[in-house]
Amino acid sequence: MAGLGEERLEGWLDELGVERDRELVGRLLDAAVRIGTADLDRLDLKIAARTLDEQLAAATTFAPYAGIRKVAIFGSARTGPEEPAYRAARDLGAAIASRGWMIVTGGGPGIMTAGVEGAGVDRSFGVTIELPFEPVDSNPLAGDPKSVGFRYFFNRKLAFMRAADAYVLLPGGFGTMDEAFELLTLLQTGRETPGPVVLLEPVGDAYWRSFRHFLDVELLDAGLIDRADLDLFHLTSDVEDACEYVTDFYRVFHSVRYVRDHLVLRLATEVDDDCVERLNDEFSDLLVGGRIERCGPSDAERRDRDHVELPRLRLRFVRARHGRLHALIRSLNRG
Repeated sequence: MAGLGEERLEGWLDELGVERDRELVGRLLDAAVRIGTADLDRLDLKIAARTLDEQLAAATTFAPYAGIRKVAIFGSARTGPEEPAYRAARDLGAAIASRGWMIVTGGGPGIMTAGVEGAGVDRSFGVTIELPFEPVDSNPLAGDPKSVGFRYFFNRKLAFMRAADAYVLLPGGFGTMDEAFELLTLLQTGRETPGPVVLLEPVGDAYWRSFRHFLDVELLDAGLIDRADLDLFHLTSDVEDACEYVTDFYRVFHSVRYVRDHLVLRLATEVDDDCVERLNDEFSDLLVGGRIERCGPSDAERRDRDHVELPRLRLRFVRARHGRLHALIRSLNRG
């Protein structure tokens, strides 16, 4: 597979007027040429091209709202307006929007429509998928500029994870279960940044309690997961409790980034020395060595203009303990 070559690549970047992130743009151009000149099946080319098109559409749709926290709402497309889960999703959308958040749904009927009804179109995104059995007019955000369509589920899932700061899952079918397990897998393995996950079931419904029982009996008791992995989600039947759990996750905690061998926790507000000492005492099991300590932005963060204004803590993190990391973040949020 022949690439562009460094001299030609630099020439293209100059001709296109690319100044920011030249290395990354160059990699995209070079990869496109190598894919195009490789002896690949046409379907491989179509998948690659469609993937870039879909990710670009998603990125440009969400970019104007980058400073607003968003919660992704998952649940069944078959839930009717008369059902308790529908009312719970609608109430959740209204409650989280009243706190200044936006919502992201799959843009279809059922739970998705309920969330949009609650939050309002102005505070909602639709991340739709082409399905032969789901009518186009089922999208409550049809025609809205905050609706973006996908052909491939993997692209759609990436868009969900990239956009959302929190996740609320209501009862649903195979798709909801798929989202639940993939989300928990990504959080458990550290392939998705820490964020609050709420399993919301209506009062009297045992949907998520049955799910939790399965995890306890078939996974935890068999040693297939750690007990701390069950801290990756919060189960409730109360909409206000769900909203408080979501928003409290970001009371002090802001975001994370790995910088060489350290995990850096960016903070929305500074914490005192007593809090730092408490974290060191409670979570020494998360440290490869050293202590949890204050730090300034790294050279890499300054180069990327990555929240350099925020206070920070850093630790040499045991990367197999992301369930415990969520517990550390909740403890941090208590100040």
